Amino acid sequence: MYIFIAGILAYLLGSFPSAVALGKWLKGIDVRGFGSGNAGATNVFRVLGWQLGVPVLMLDIAKGIFAARLSFLDVLSNHGLDRIEMALVFGLAAVIGHLFPIFAGFKGGKGVATFFGVLIGAHPESAFVSVAIFTAVFFLTKYVSLASIITSIMYPVQIIVVHNFQQDLMIVFSLIVPLVVCITHSKNINRLLNGTENRVNFSKSN
Repeated sequence: MYIFIAGILAYLLGSFPSAVALGKWLKGIDVRGFGSGNAGATNVFRVLGWQLGVPVLMLDIAKGIFAARLSFLDVLSNHGLDRIEMALVFGLAAVIGHLFPIFAGFKGGKGVATFFGVLIGAHPESAFVSVAIFTAVFFLTKYVSLASIITSIMYPVQIIVVHNFQQDLMIVFSLIVPLVVCITHSKNINRLLNGTENRVNFSKSN
């Protein structure tokens, strides 16, 4: 019962629509009506600038961290899963909340930042490697979408090959990450293949 309640709480954490809320509260703008139409940090950077993009990014990451850290609640001990496995379960619930937020008409973001927060909360080592991969790809290409996609594809490689995890749940989670990221970035993939994907201008200051 406690795990179920914690899972619902994790989903609700993920459902907080950071991009929509801050855009409306501080600028009177629903970012879903502009740019890519996505309720995520990248679109906030594009539409409203880094002053709002950074807080939205931090909040989206924090949702994943806090959801994963629910695994450390004492009432959740001795339920058949270790801390990392519970962190992944709750983290995935938060990502689902971010993708389909109950507080924003089930129209959310793409989940990359929240996934990253889950990695920080569940397995920081893989989070650091993911940051390195993302940063390298982004600075080489200037495409946030491509950096996100490649980082997600490399995630199961580092979990299975580099970190040599044997837990089935961790391996399954690592395979879910690129699947979800590629699905949510399907339009970006088409634009990348067509050469029409936009590079993000983080210097926007409106």
